[in-house]
Amino acid sequence: MKEYTVQEDVTLKKFTDEVCAQASFAFRTLLKEKKIRVNGERVGQDVPLLCGDRVQYFLTPAQEQKTAFTILYEDENVAVIDKESGVNAEAVCSALGGQGARLVHRLDRNTEGLMILAKNAVAEEELLCAFRERRVQKVYLAVVVGNVKAAHAVEEAYLVKDERAARVSVSSSPRGEKIVTEYDVLERKGGFSLLRVTLHTGKTHQIRAHLAFLGYPVLGDEKYGAEEVNRAYHAKRQRLLSKELTLTLSGGLSYLNGKTFVSPKNLSIPQKNA
Repeated sequence: MKEYTVQEDVTLKKFTDEVCAQASFAFRTLLKEKKIRVNGERVGQDVPLLCGDRVQYFLTPAQEQKTAFTILYEDENVAVIDKESGVNAEAVCSALGGQGARLVHRLDRNTEGLMILAKNAVAEEELLCAFRERRVQKVYLAVVVGNVKAAHAVEEAYLVKDERAARVSVSSSPRGEKIVTEYDVLERKGGFSLLRVTLHTGKTHQIRAHLAFLGYPVLGDEKYGAEEVNRAYHAKRQRLLSKELTLTLSGGLSYLNGKTFVSPKNLSIPQKNA
């Protein structure tokens, strides 16, 4: 059993996604079986929570042992983790909360791979500054729909956020924020391409939205993707992996300067759909 105290008014679903990855994975099942209690009362649906409420999750051993992330590197200042798809960045931070973990950047829930977290205020400030100044190079792998023609390209466009709809739009018109996305084609097969993507700007949903704008949506992307292809290949989570993080740091984190962390995960083009 896992127990948490609510720190601010929120829904049960959002609270679960942000504090307990294992319960988030099994949320629908836990509700159906009434294995969640709020202030001692069993609940069977998403309910509003108030600050101070006590939430208990009664997980099976298999649910409790489901991996949400793996720590690849850790010291007194930072932790580099390899996140699983289906996990909120906030839940990772919550799991490491006893070590003072602080978010300095995020991955989308259904994007897997590398994240770096600060473990104290000094490291947080230095990492936030490094991300702002683009001194953290992020490289991704992506499986996209379509045979990408150019073997290599550096694409520029403009991105506008729609906070209410929780999505972005990309266009060639100079409005919003400029984005720069570089890619190399690693493989083309069966109407799909495997790309190595380097971000030169790090905006919300940049890779997913920019590649979709270029005509090559990420396989499994339910927000910007190709619905028919996703259904045909039973792809419910985007095939997007944060593969590498290269750090250019100074000050108290200078010992990590030039360090590249690499996720052991990989992506592959799906087999031809039978």
